Amino acid sequence: MKLLSAITAGLAVLDYATSYPFESYFGSTRVIQLSKDTVRTVSEDEKLSFMRKGIKFMDITNNFLHLKNNENLEDAVPRYNYPSKTLREELVNTIIENIDKSSMEVNLAKFTSFYTRYYKSETGYQSAQWLEHNLLNITSGVSADFVSVERVIHPEWKQYSIIVKVLGSETPENIVVMGSHQDSINLILPSVLAAPGADDNGSGTVTNLEALRLYVEHYLKKGNRPKNTIEFHFYSAEEGGLLGSLDVFSRYASEHKRVVAMLQQDMTGYVQDPENEHVGVITDYVNSELTDFIKVIVNSYLSIPYVETKCGYACSDHGSATRNGYPSAFVIESDFKKTNKYIHSTMDTLDRLSFDHMAEHTKIVIGSIIELGDWSFLELK
Repeated sequence: MKLLSAITAGLAVLDYATSYPFESYFGSTRVIQLSKDTVRTVSEDEKLSFMRKGIKFMDITNNFLHLKNNENLEDAVPRYNYPSKTLREELVNTIIENIDKSSMEVNLAKFTSFYTRYYKSETGYQSAQWLEHNLLNITSGVSADFVSVERVIHPEWKQYSIIVKVLGSETPENIVVMGSHQDSINLILPSVLAAPGADDNGSGTVTNLEALRLYVEHYLKKGNRPKNTIEFHFYSAEEGGLLGSLDVFSRYASEHKRVVAMLQQDMTGYVQDPENEHVGVITDYVNSELTDFIKVIVNSYLSIPYVETKCGYACSDHGSATRNGYPSAFVIESDFKKTNKYIHSTMDTLDRLSFDHMAEHTKIVIGSIIELGDWSFLELK
């Protein structure tokens, strides 16, 4: 009965949602990867069915059609000598003191005001435009010679990914990536129903947005510049099977770029039990050395602890980095069993989130880019 009511409600908004036509699920096929060794060809309808069941996958159709880019490099991920202790405490603590939770709330309120950020929708395109405009404003006071905002166009859908690049001064070939996905989805009728996506993944997007603002205002504008290149990625179409990040990292791999660390922020705002507040450090399908470094960051800079947890194969965009041979890590809002159950629906709203908790995730990002920005990376044998 609840499902029927939801569908009826969706049909009632068709006049409003004429820019979101129903998907044509039948007749087209997609190639999805369900595990390192399991690849299946499915219809669009079957793909959506997997998503509704909570089965995670990568949609590798584009890579599969271009076999030279379909090599799975998971076994070839290099190991690096990440710091075993923090070295920039004074600078990091000075920066994180200025986290502006009110600004984060304003940004998230705007980001969730788009009817949906579904990657195939017109409002998903408009939300990307708003995000890009915000990123351009944040970086406007820094020389364009070493800070750029780049669109990554995806030919199959309208919403584009965005990369903010801070070019390293001495070893620019070493790339440190802070990732998040910008799209949202309502799994009942993706092309019709609203998807505010406050936690998934408005929270991670705004977390990285605030970290970038702080990094620019308290580091770059003072004339400082990292030795290594720092990039902030805002991926399109994660909810379609990591499509945007797969495009980005497949391109990086084909261009032989050297990503030395990738940290994903996806769902950073929900706290089920305020008496036991913590962050969840993902331990499956990630790089163990980078994950150990992230634990050091949490212990050094956060006011709450971490717990180790697992989220399965292809559970967020860090999986795209790993698949293309790059070391990745993922920190989520809590133990995976205690994460937000309202996602992928109209109930994933701002009022259910904690901006104090999102501020803790912002500390992880700031700590990571400051500590790794000047680090000398050596590959371990």
